[in-house]
Amino acid sequence: MRLLEVCPSYFSTSEFDYYKPENQQPKPPDVFLLKFWCSYDREGLLHDVTEVLWELELTIKRVKVSTAPDGRVLDLFFITDNRELLHTKMRQEETIHHLKNVLGKALISCEIELAGAEVTACSQGSSFLPPAFTEDMFNLELPNKHRSGFLAPSPVSVTVDNTLSPSHTLVQILCNDHKGLIYDIMRTLKDYHIQISYGRFFANRKGNCEVDLFLMQADGKKIVDPNKQNALCSRLRMELLHPVRLAVVSRGPDTELLVANPVELSGRGRPLVFHDITLALKTLNTCIFSVEIGRHMIHDREWEVYRILLDEGDGLPVSRNKIEEGVRKVLMGWD
Repeated sequence: MRLLEVCPSYFSTSEFDYYKPENQQPKPPDVFLLKFWCSYDREGLLHDVTEVLWELELTIKRVKVSTAPDGRVLDLFFITDNRELLHTKMRQEETIHHLKNVLGKALISCEIELAGAEVTACSQGSSFLPPAFTEDMFNLELPNKHRSGFLAPSPVSVTVDNTLSPSHTLVQILCNDHKGLIYDIMRTLKDYHIQISYGRFFANRKGNCEVDLFLMQADGKKIVDPNKQNALCSRLRMELLHPVRLAVVSRGPDTELLVANPVELSGRGRPLVFHDITLALKTLNTCIFSVEIGRHMIHDREWEVYRILLDEGDGLPVSRNKIEEGVRKVLMGWD
């Protein structure tokens, strides 16, 4: 039902433009501020809230979480509504009702309001990122060996063939499966303004994937320029090897989890990243002290960066390596 709602109708497809000029891009959705106080923190609180918002088709754009000295928790979620109904009283009441059900007596107050430009500006995270993180984790060169923070452990093969079809370029990809694999391929091709006419995807039980894609450029022609072919293959290999960047680092005396993913040219971030991070930390019985989500321009590319300061209390329940491994597995959908 949801797919039918967002797809063009059978009768309107002849008038549907797949590649609209930049000056005809749709208006960006309104951003709303969801603000609530809880009387105490607990393991999994953020994940429970994130899961409710996901089920309601509310997209989290930015989060600020802080814990007061008396133990109370203030959560600020900057969200958009995929259904574009959050401006209505009914939709707001539905959201608050679901949050009350999951937070129970811990919830002190909950409000939803349209976020003005000044409020959104105040929500921006710190512009500072640790130098080691920016230099190593955001390197766009394919490394010769596995580096800390890069997620996929196996090589990716991407080849181009212009002999099989008179009108299309065939791109063949061999790689390991991971959650969001097709998304990572599609967003990369979208950023290069390449159209997919036909495709085949196959994954065996061992998690090995074969992808065949028949492509055209935006002008309807094959990709014959060797430089364009090499650039596309290199970018696909990089995006499939390192779809997200991850590290557990020291922030003064504390421990911070850093996760970053590239932002599409359309301005969209990777779906469900915060949901998966909070799920992994909940599974590891690790509490969150504070959260910042911000966007940073690094190496001429925009990245969405999640900075999660962990609540160590009497010490972390698991080692840093276990936290990094656990979050990585959930993000990538690995067992």
